[in-house]
Amino acid sequence: MNPFSQFSPRKRAFLTGAVLLTGSGFICRILGFFYRIFLSRRIGAEGLGIFQMIHPIYGICFSLCAGSIQTALSQLIAANVRRGKLIFLTGTVISLGMSVTLAALICRNAPFLADHILLKPDCAGYLPFMGISVPFAALHACINGYYYGMQKSRVPAFSQIAEQVSRMILVFLLVRIWQQQGKEFSVMLAVIGHLAGEAAAAIFTVICMAFFPPAGKSRKQEPYTLFHLAAFGEPLLSLALPLMGNRLVLNLLSSAEAVWIPSRLELSGLTSSESLACYGTLTGMALPFIFFPSAISNSMAVLLLPGVAQAQAEGKESAITESISLSLRYSLYMGILCIGVFTMYGGTLGSSIFHVPEAGYFIRTLAWLCPFLYLAATMGSILNGLGHTRTTFWQNTAALLIRLCFVFFGIPVFGIRAYLTGMLLSEIFLAAMHLISLKYLVSFSWDAADMIGRPAFCLLTAIGITWFLMFYYEKLLTGSSFLHWFQNLPLFFITLVPICVLCFFYGGMLFLFHVSQHAR
Repeated sequence: MNPFSQFSPRKRAFLTGAVLLTGSGFICRILGFFYRIFLSRRIGAEGLGIFQMIHPIYGICFSLCAGSIQTALSQLIAANVRRGKLIFLTGTVISLGMSVTLAALICRNAPFLADHILLKPDCAGYLPFMGISVPFAALHACINGYYYGMQKSRVPAFSQIAEQVSRMILVFLLVRIWQQQGKEFSVMLAVIGHLAGEAAAAIFTVICMAFFPPAGKSRKQEPYTLFHLAAFGEPLLSLALPLMGNRLVLNLLSSAEAVWIPSRLELSGLTSSESLACYGTLTGMALPFIFFPSAISNSMAVLLLPGVAQAQAEGKESAITESISLSLRYSLYMGILCIGVFTMYGGTLGSSIFHVPEAGYFIRTLAWLCPFLYLAATMGSILNGLGHTRTTFWQNTAALLIRLCFVFFGIPVFGIRAYLTGMLLSEIFLAAMHLISLKYLVSFSWDAADMIGRPAFCLLTAIGITWFLMFYYEKLLTGSSFLHWFQNLPLFFITLVPICVLCFFYGGMLFLFHVSQHAR
């Protein structure tokens, strides 16, 4: 029996898809944590910093030929379900043509990009591998866009897991081979892993397309011709080009941020090695913790866009209002919980997993980002689904410029703390602007006492209960020989106990509040 059977078909499809994507997202993030721990102990914080520096080159290419077209595909297919396959083929032809061209440019101009863009000549050998991964990512993105547009999320969800598992298996095998050959570990380990993951995800989705097509198997298939490329290419590009331009500018600004942070940290008094290590600790160790719960908000954001686009095409404003209220409520619920978890246990988690005290400090400081980060993701997706991509572009650009100002002017004086402050202020600004823009477009209501006051009360109560239980739990551990073995476990697993208790009571109290409210 479907647990969402009491909801409307639209809401049931959304919730089912969100559960699938969230579940796969959590699995991938858990696997990713072990993968990052493994990498950090092989290539170090400095190696992670170098990998984070070269990754924006891939990000720029992805924004041009994959990400924007995936979004346009899901939006256009959702509004034209019957011609979904022809629209998908059009998007794939355009995307693969662009991606192959970009891959060739990266491979041919790797030394120039490393010298003049990344300002790190040693990165030239890694860039061709990043370039080769672009066509695989483009194909994967187009197929995902087709499934999202058809309101089916199983294949995209499982493709995430296939990507992460393939990456981990190959890297583990490489480490074993290199150890036997006596080779030193380098950033090449992470770069090859990235390429393997993208290739595996593309192959997985192609196989799924052959056996489980989104539109179902039919005997008669309309042949694809140049006429279809011309007919569907124009509306597809009319949606994709603004997104493409928006994402290109945003990725260029993000790339500037990735290149500037290590150089500005050197001006604050750190050496080149120390600055890369600091940047690697922040982006490769601390931020993945903060982004871990975003598996939920990202799943909601991906599914909201085609759902909102379809509701707008059908003139159902009530469905759009329902989507806004639902995403607003659960983004705040999740963000407030994460503040409590990361401020209380972030220091222990960071130092116990990565053995780098700075990672714990970064996690606790960035905990306050969570509600605004998750709100911005979901509200921005709704704005895009309503066709206001220009609004989200300017607001995202302004938020990035705020961060860049803190990077350029603040880091040389105040060090990495300036960047952390800039991140917080920029996310507050972005979430607020998205909400204000939506308020002008759609009439929706929200209750601060219900969406902020109630979860804050539940969090404080859950913290008190957790402290009380943990106090007696520690006494039981010290006085019981039967449970003494638990104290010998790694600190990370011991810390998970109070975190799970906190989450249980927080979620339980929110659930009881909702049950009592509906009972009235």
